Amino acid sequence: MADGLEHGAVVRITDVIAHPLSQTLPKPTVTSWGAYKEVSIVLVEVRTDAGITGVGETLARFSPKAYAELIETSLKPRLIGRDARDIGALWQSMRRALSGRAGGMLIEAISGVDIALWDILGKIAGQPVAKLLGGAGRDRIDVYAAAVNWVDDEQADAELERYVGEGFPRIKVKIARPVRDACRRIEQLRKRAGDRVELCVDANWAYNLDEAVEVGRALSANGYFWFEEPLAPENEQGYEELRKRCDVPLAAGESNFTLDQAQRLIAGRTLSVLQPDVARAGGITETRRMADYAAAHDIRYAPHIGMSGIVCETASVHLAAAMPNFGVMECECDRSPFKTILADMEPGCVRQKNGTLDVPTRPGLGIEIDWKAVEKLRAA
Repeated sequence: MADGLEHGAVVRITDVIAHPLSQTLPKPTVTSWGAYKEVSIVLVEVRTDAGITGVGETLARFSPKAYAELIETSLKPRLIGRDARDIGALWQSMRRALSGRAGGMLIEAISGVDIALWDILGKIAGQPVAKLLGGAGRDRIDVYAAAVNWVDDEQADAELERYVGEGFPRIKVKIARPVRDACRRIEQLRKRAGDRVELCVDANWAYNLDEAVEVGRALSANGYFWFEEPLAPENEQGYEELRKRCDVPLAAGESNFTLDQAQRLIAGRTLSVLQPDVARAGGITETRRMADYAAAHDIRYAPHIGMSGIVCETASVHLAAAMPNFGVMECECDRSPFKTILADMEPGCVRQKNGTLDVPTRPGLGIEIDWKAVEKLRAA
């Protein structure tokens, strides 16, 4: 338990501060959507009367100031004066800040606050978040390198070799249209990697159903371990049909905001792998529900990280350590300032050894924010 805090004492929230941050990526991330050169997040700071502060992260790829305003004007009033330990009740209160189906900016905003509340809870208890989740006892987790970009053949070969050289036994490859080029890339990188590494692909919704079937067959023929987001997330019937028409395991979920949006594809066992992003899917609270529901249907949980920061990554590591159906976690290798300078922990791509990553053992998330770096990255 935190020093000086009496057992059972109420820990009241005194302030919620949203820090909109932006950066230029060291190297563009190139997917079927195009080249991402700049990206943003919102760092959420929750303060309490016990002197304990928690931090969280909101996935806010663009327009971070809009997210910050939503947090401070719509969520903060529902939190001030409340016990920071009542995370479930606080989540439900924040959910009612806007009407309509759960999703979009509201759930992403809630995600940042929720992660910060779990950080506080861990600091109060003197335990890492993974232990509070009643975890599976893992002290290391498996990760894969993300990603070989949708670039020319020479650059793709170089990126693959870089990740192999860094010791990753599992690597993700980005693919897009045209289908012929995607299938050629799939075969080319399998030949280049040989049997040294496991490969998967991420299409970022690039295809219609017939195109996805053709690509899926190429993946199966070349021994790829999953086909990620081949179709738009709303196309649930398409995913169900694709599952019938190709053998490669399907992975999706990073675009879902809450359990209800993933429920159909889990319940029907259309997906083999569920990939929620903790900074989008309602924080640790809702992501845990999604992973547990997937576990009940014998579907693996594989946290998505993408272009997010060290807080999202660390929260994902704690979930990965705890969830019974955890398979493997994305290890984004962009080495952006959001991962390299924002806190006292090095990014996963630097800390990993032979495709595994240590689980933090300090209380809460186990990281300390560099507030000078926050100011340096603050959105103009």
